[in-house]
Amino acid sequence: MDAKALTRNWNYPTSIRFGVGRIAELPAACRDAGMRRPLLVTDPGLRALPMIAQALAALKAAGLGDAVFSDIRPNPVGRNVDDGVAAFRAGGCDGVIAFGGGSALDVGKTIALMSGQTRPLWDFEDREDWWTRVNAAGVAPTIAVPTTAGTGSEVGRAAVILDEATHLKKIIFHPRMMPVVVISDPALTAGLPPRITAATGMDALAHCLEAYCAPGFHPLADGVALEGMRLVKEWLPVAVKDGANLVARAHMLAAASMGATAFQKGLGAIHSLSHPVGARFNSHHGETNGVVMPYVLAFNRPAIEEKLTRLSAYLGLPDPGFEGFQRWVLALREQIGIPHTLAALGVEESHVDTLVPEAVDDPSTGGNPVPAGAAQMRQMYLAAIRGTL
Repeated sequence: MDAKALTRNWNYPTSIRFGVGRIAELPAACRDAGMRRPLLVTDPGLRALPMIAQALAALKAAGLGDAVFSDIRPNPVGRNVDDGVAAFRAGGCDGVIAFGGGSALDVGKTIALMSGQTRPLWDFEDREDWWTRVNAAGVAPTIAVPTTAGTGSEVGRAAVILDEATHLKKIIFHPRMMPVVVISDPALTAGLPPRITAATGMDALAHCLEAYCAPGFHPLADGVALEGMRLVKEWLPVAVKDGANLVARAHMLAAASMGATAFQKGLGAIHSLSHPVGARFNSHHGETNGVVMPYVLAFNRPAIEEKLTRLSAYLGLPDPGFEGFQRWVLALREQIGIPHTLAALGVEESHVDTLVPEAVDDPSTGGNPVPAGAAQMRQMYLAAIRGTL
């Protein structure tokens, strides 16, 4: 290998306050971040729960106000961001608390980004050097409080927002979108129902797996991804079966952050196939990732077989190798209730012509271990619809 290939820029700087009960530190974290009037951004479901009422009460008692915005769709759209920015400005806010699952975290970070911009949102899509268009001085600080263990958006520098005009999910990116502080309190995830626990857990697995399999030299990301997958193997079935198990919840919360940390190395066709389906069928992103995962693994087999042999050995699987790993994925999906086909999510073969070009154009496609154009995406979509491996 040419030594020049061993050149990369690496970043692992997020400050994380991890542990049960750490949500009590939210007011102090706001003060440390220089916030005097934060906007708490969450989703409608969480807005009605005691954890949000308690957080707002704590902020108000600390003299930080109780501004809140919760008009967010499960697959958030640009309008949600625009409305949030309007609320931020109307309230004279100076920072964002992104509190919730991936949707709330992504919208919260994007509101913070857009709070001081004059250009439209889609000018900052993660393409070429578009991030340099951002007025960095206009990006407000964000504190992230995850309540699901899946996306890992709390440690990310990007957000996924749906452009309703094009029906495409777009990645918005800027380095300053990374939260200045993360409060990872496993107790906040204890109320997740089994299906959402399973779906978000598969999202964490997909992030770790695609990062590990992505081409390129990034041993830090590979190491983080490996341990993240071990945590998923050991603890996701436990968290699905017993949602009150805070040890399992803690390990899954860590695995989610690890996946998002690792995937700065790259993602791949699992996400390329999943994003258009989520945009058009409003399916849960993590569940969709879990559905398409084995079909993408089968397609990528020639390029990842050696890596999966090492991974299988690290996970302690009885038959280290591609087949053994694939069997484990299929068994895990069945155990936690992930559907076997895209047909179960409402996707039919007649939809493939629409989905394929969107998958090809997805930013994740470039990180797939095997180059995938229209013919290859069609092949994987049809396999995932028919359930053929």
